[in-house]
Amino acid sequence: MALYDYSRALKAGRKQYQASLSKGEHPYLPVLDDILSYTDIVSEVNQGLVDIPLERIVGTRTAGRTNAFASNFMPLLAEKTEFAAKWAALYDHQMEEGIHDPILVYEFMNKYYVQEGNKRVSVLKYVGAFSIPGMVIRLLPRRSDDKENKLYYEFLDFYQVSFNSAVWFSQEGSYNRLLQVMGLEPGQVWDDDTRSYFKAVYERFAKVFASQGGNAIGLTCSDAFLIYAELFDYETIKQNTETQIRKDLEKIWPELVLRGQGGDVELLEQPEEEEPSSKVTKAVKSPKSLMNWLLPSSGEQGPLKISFVYEKTPETSSWTYGHELGRLYLEEAFPGEVETFFFNQADTDEKAEEAINLAIAAGSHLIFTTTPRMLQPSVKAAVKHPQVKILNCNVNIMSSSVRTYYGRMYEAKFLMGAIAAAIAENDELGYIADYPIYGSLANINAFALGARMINPRSMIHLKWKAKKDRNALEELTGEGITYISTDDMITPKSMAREFGLVHKEEDGTLTTLATPLWHWGKFYERIVKLIRQSGWSSLDTKGKQAVNYWWGMSAGVIDVICSKNLPRGTNRLITFLTNSIKAGSFHPFESNIYSRDGICRCGENNKLTPKEIVTMNWLVENIVGTIPEMSEMTEEARDLVKLQGINLEKDTEAKAESHENSGSSR
Repeated sequence: MALYDYSRALKAGRKQYQASLSKGEHPYLPVLDDILSYTDIVSEVNQGLVDIPLERIVGTRTAGRTNAFASNFMPLLAEKTEFAAKWAALYDHQMEEGIHDPILVYEFMNKYYVQEGNKRVSVLKYVGAFSIPGMVIRLLPRRSDDKENKLYYEFLDFYQVSFNSAVWFSQEGSYNRLLQVMGLEPGQVWDDDTRSYFKAVYERFAKVFASQGGNAIGLTCSDAFLIYAELFDYETIKQNTETQIRKDLEKIWPELVLRGQGGDVELLEQPEEEEPSSKVTKAVKSPKSLMNWLLPSSGEQGPLKISFVYEKTPETSSWTYGHELGRLYLEEAFPGEVETFFFNQADTDEKAEEAINLAIAAGSHLIFTTTPRMLQPSVKAAVKHPQVKILNCNVNIMSSSVRTYYGRMYEAKFLMGAIAAAIAENDELGYIADYPIYGSLANINAFALGARMINPRSMIHLKWKAKKDRNALEELTGEGITYISTDDMITPKSMAREFGLVHKEEDGTLTTLATPLWHWGKFYERIVKLIRQSGWSSLDTKGKQAVNYWWGMSAGVIDVICSKNLPRGTNRLITFLTNSIKAGSFHPFESNIYSRDGICRCGENNKLTPKEIVTMNWLVENIVGTIPEMSEMTEEARDLVKLQGINLEKDTEAKAESHENSGSSR
């Protein structure tokens, strides 16, 4: 029997060997000595006896036995060898008594390399065991800014409190997220019950995840477990059987696949991009009411119920005020056919989750959650209540369970920059930004490009409200800059004039010259009309790519309102540019765009793609200022940037590659 199993293991080893060769990969076990030859090790720490997850054991310490195993630890030597006989004997021992003798391993970067016990590891991997006891010596690398190095030191902090080696994430910050979902504080040492419960549920999850093909979707098991725990509540899943875990995974599998593949959000730039089917097209021509299109086919009667969840209140937040105006507009657009509700101050995950659940309990068919902070509670609710359609207001955060929406505000900002340059007495203009998140740098850069188009000598002085202890407006006016782009809107009770493009007069008063407009009412009206054309299925994203409704001036959801006091020629210019942007004959981000470091970001006769615009993490050459560091920001700003902040690491890599390969810098 044992020799039969050795033959099966050998077959698996040879199959892996051939697969590795076909991919151009090393077909044998990696050797730690080779890896350490170019690594700076600062210390060795004897960890004693550790229960080692078998999936973390990846190679051998020395080259002596590496050719006896394929890269999956399955054997490669023929059946009639002494090696095969010893392997078969170990297999029999495992079947009869279990393998309890600890192996000797070296741990480096949370991967384990065997010094003694390769065949024991091979047998246990073959039978699908989860872990093996081992005496571990940890090799600590010198700290660096490398992502893998930083992840490893996050793991070490986690290990100090959990004594768990199985958890390994691919994204920074995930260990603290796991502690948070477990209700634990960073640095809080786990008691025996906490370790026992976690080990049990994690092993059950790992088994189901692997059986469902999870190892091929691009997530680590720990990445997937964290998503699962956040969506279904850790206290609940601790008691879940493998059967229940499998059912839960089926519900969120598209979400896991999407996050694992790292696919792009599909940015739909026009409401017409989702064409209705022929069946729906025919139905649209009939005189049925809106309710016939939007309500489920259960015969339910009454108005369509739509809920809005706000992070703050309309009285305290201009962002919330804009969405509240959109809600009121929606009621006027469909009189008698929609009933809307709103929920204020959902400024934590717990409050957002509570508000969404209240909206669902009130019978809502459609829910808009109006800030990126609410994405996770939105996904959680969408998984548990698939009959309710939930849309979250953000850009460039992926989800398969909810759709997202945002606006191309950079189009309006380009026009604002053109207005500022056209009427300013000098070349110096100001721009006050809020947070360095996705989309915000596109707005800043568009303003700078609009100004430069009118006045090639224009310089944009950038200040950030996200920085601690700053009054950006006072700083700019103190520097003698009098034409400044400030907040997009004000709250209804605010007496301030600090919104849109302002001019500081000689007597110190502020005059608003133009303001960008988020017309959320038209946005929500078009969303409802989209569903009316295509039915509920138009918002069903199961198994589909993440979708963002990224509409702009051509859809009527973004605009610029100009003061009547602007010069007639400036008004004519802005009208011409507005119509050109709406028609698609002019694009703010095209032809010869350089960043502050001299790199060409857009060449002659080219234009940036939607993805390049949304994810841009650089500033154009006529901007005076920098992107703030995390340590410089307020606590509120840091929280938002952690969720939706731009990726500066990738930009550093892109700049290095550009200098080395493209030679495009000036």
